[in-house]
Amino acid sequence: MRLLKRAEYEAVYGAGQRRSSPQFAVFFRAQPASPNEVRGREHPRGILGAGLATGHPSRFGISIKKALGGAVVRNRIRRRTREILRRNKMEIPAGWDIVIHPRTSVAEAAFAPLEAELVRLLRSIASLGPKK
Repeated sequence: MRLLKRAEYEAVYGAGQRRSSPQFAVFFRAQPASPNEVRGREHPRGILGAGLATGHPSRFGISIKKALGGAVVRNRIRRRTREILRRNKMEIPAGWDIVIHPRTSVAEAAFAPLEAELVRLLRSIASLGPKK
């Protein structure tokens, strides 16, 4: 699943945590208990759940700045990142909203080291647990 709306990205940046590696910066936060929590409101019929939504798969957003290159280069980085996520979806912890920022070196890096680095970074999120 993907993060699509600006409010979802802003919620991750504002209330989340950050981890980084030489090739990626990853922002993450526990998924909200209700969809309206992203907008700062409770659901009209009360909160739908409590705490971390562990049953839901993690949602991802990929943000690539224009300084990394033209549209062809940025789309190639985006496709490679999505492929890493697709190939390793069983390794990625559930219940998180995650925004990935690739760094400049990703454009020239080989795929295998990129994959290992991003998967290691995403696994480290699971050990942190939700921020309270």
